[in-house]
Amino acid sequence: MPPADTDPRLLRAFLAVADELHFTRAAARLFVAQQALSRDIRRLERELGAELFVRTTRQVALTPDGERLLPYARRVLDAHAELAGAFSGAPARPLLVDLNSDGATAARVLASARELVPECELMARFESGLTWAAAEILAGRLDASFGRAAGLAPAVRAGLSTHPVRYEPMALMLPLAHPLAERETVALAELSGETVYAGAGNERTREWTDLAASLFAEWGIVMAPPVPLAVGVAEFQRVMAKGGHPVLAVVDFPPMPGTVLRPLVDPIPLSPVSLVWRKGLRHPGVDALRDATDQLALAEGWMVRPSGSWLPASDLSLMRKRSHS
Repeated sequence: MPPADTDPRLLRAFLAVADELHFTRAAARLFVAQQALSRDIRRLERELGAELFVRTTRQVALTPDGERLLPYARRVLDAHAELAGAFSGAPARPLLVDLNSDGATAARVLASARELVPECELMARFESGLTWAAAEILAGRLDASFGRAAGLAPAVRAGLSTHPVRYEPMALMLPLAHPLAERETVALAELSGETVYAGAGNERTREWTDLAASLFAEWGIVMAPPVPLAVGVAEFQRVMAKGGHPVLAVVDFPPMPGTVLRPLVDPIPLSPVSLVWRKGLRHPGVDALRDATDQLALAEGWMVRPSGSWLPASDLSLMRKRSHS
């Protein structure tokens, strides 16, 4: 039977190795000698009566017992940090929030959350894709993000908490010279045989491409081939201009020079947006993000699905659930 008073230092050592899967990097992260780190891991394994890592000369991997310990260790250390913060008088540490891009739904939630907890520092990051962000959250390098949670692998989603934010209508970003650019809206049937870019080949946004693939299959739309990963608005605009294809987006996608954004209709396809954070994480910034989400959703009808809209059943099921941990 494991001891009831396992030293948090041993759990920190375990998490560092579990995140890095490399003893040298984990030791550097903790500012300890590698031999001391190995000693702590062996002590923890003795206390738990379980082998936590498989070590070879080429790699380190978690055993099934190590995988089982992972969420418990995170929760224990989060609770320790929360306890220390409650009596230190110091403000909570900064919360790192990935918005995917500036000016969209997530940015509005963050701005509202900052107003709710002005004493907290909520730091924005502008990466791309929930698939990438979820891995960073589980590794402890990011705290929260937004996107299509149903598109994550079940094993990844098991380590995350989610809170539905919005059924966001999809749109099409069109070059000004495209024949459909003159329309106020674009019906899905009009895109049959059209080649549309939806992030194919970008592993960071796999959840978005998978959603697009389901939509395209129903309406005979062709998935545009992969393009080089573009970081930043200017690079994205340049790469898209070279391909010349319309781009699947959402109605609040930031404006891009040389393009127009047209809502998709008949039916309205929806992008399901959720707030995502690591299970067990306790932070006033997370609470503020959830509260801001609910306030905006109520004020603007974000969680009301348009009549006859399109959304896969798996996404609908997850979006109907409130926060779970």
